[in-house]
Amino acid sequence: METLANLESFIRSAECGGFSAAARRLGLTPAAVSRNVAMLERNLGVRLFQRSTRSLTLTEEGERFLASVAGGVESIQAAIAGVATHAGKPAGALKVSMAFGFGLDYVLPLLPSFMQRYPDVVPDWSFENRQVDLIADGFDAAIGGGMELAAGVVARQLAPLHIIAVASPHYLRDRPLPQHPDDLAALDGIVMRSAHSGRVRVWKMRHHDGTEAVLEQKARIVANDPEALCRVALMGLGVALIAVPFVLPHLQSGKLQRVLPDWHSDLGAISLYFNSQKLLPARTRVFIDHVTGAFLEQDLARRFSANS
Repeated sequence: METLANLESFIRSAECGGFSAAARRLGLTPAAVSRNVAMLERNLGVRLFQRSTRSLTLTEEGERFLASVAGGVESIQAAIAGVATHAGKPAGALKVSMAFGFGLDYVLPLLPSFMQRYPDVVPDWSFENRQVDLIADGFDAAIGGGMELAAGVVARQLAPLHIIAVASPHYLRDRPLPQHPDDLAALDGIVMRSAHSGRVRVWKMRHHDGTEAVLEQKARIVANDPEALCRVALMGLGVALIAVPFVLPHLQSGKLQRVLPDWHSDLGAISLYFNSQKLLPARTRVFIDHVTGAFLEQDLARRFSANS
């Protein structure tokens, strides 16, 4: 396939009637323009110009070729100019995937300030509890925990992903408080089924002194969504193990309380996932900066920690 430089040198030489005039228009030397045209002729196997010491005229083949390619090259140049003009300006559809409850509580509230700063960006957000393929699914970014890093995808950590046991004060009122994860077997379990594997989750709990224990709850209710688990716990129907962000407002209001407050399960981090930073679109770059800045300002990394 011919390079744009060769085609452009040919078109401008035909328009200007000489290599020197075309060179001035292109910002090249006459020798470079002549070389580009000669390379084009050699690759095509035809002579495009009749050359003399005083003039440069198109051959019949050159005239036909000029009529065929001139419009296409102009369109390519316009497209390149358009991309270059807007490359540094955040604009266009911003496709982001995030978990439903987490997104509503902690990301959606950032929308007004983000849109005020970047009015040409159009948020196109998907709220779903699944691991997406950024490249195959066409997302600019995703927010979640435990995603596998495919080739070309990087993660920026936002906060720890800690799982804690919670129940309503009403449920715990007439029951002895558990002292060890094994004690939860005597209580009604609001149990998480993995949306990915379909299996009931088994948690490895860690005490603040480093002691570990494997927890298998007695399943009284099973669901595959953390927001659903949280609502069932609020109804006073048992003990649920849920990530801190989903239960934090209810812990603060007193509607839920921690069970086994010295124990938690560590699933790594809540992260912002995006394609490699090379040639990262401006809309994605400013979204990453906006979200990470908001998490720092709101001290969410500390607030989401089971040890805070």
